[in-house]
Amino acid sequence: MKTVLLVDDEHAILDALSGILEDEGFRVVTAGNGRQALARLEEGAPDVALVDVMMPVMDGRELLREMQANERWRHIPVVLMSAVPESILTREGPLACAGFFQKPFDLWKLLERVRELAGPE
Repeated sequence: MKTVLLVDDEHAILDALSGILEDEGFRVVTAGNGRQALARLEEGAPDVALVDVMMPVMDGRELLREMQANERWRHIPVVLMSAVPESILTREGPLACAGFFQKPFDLWKLLERVRELAGPE
């Protein structure tokens, strides 16, 4: 079973996406911010990470940088999600991630991308 690390500070999004991903056959590990996500990564590497950009404590871009700086985690594909348009987020430079979805997003496209990135079972 493939594992998805889902990181978002909105509990409603965590609950909804967790349930949908589990229904689609994924194991889901959740975190409410980037710092909690680092702790989850210490417990085991997921196949894919879905990460909100705007979060307290440590945001999604900081988490992405931490993951890319760590040899154990840099291979994990990260899909960023945000209500803020990608064009605004990339003003500071390109997002070095495996995908970006603006909220509200097309759930079926998100699931398709997660399946692609997770690879075959």
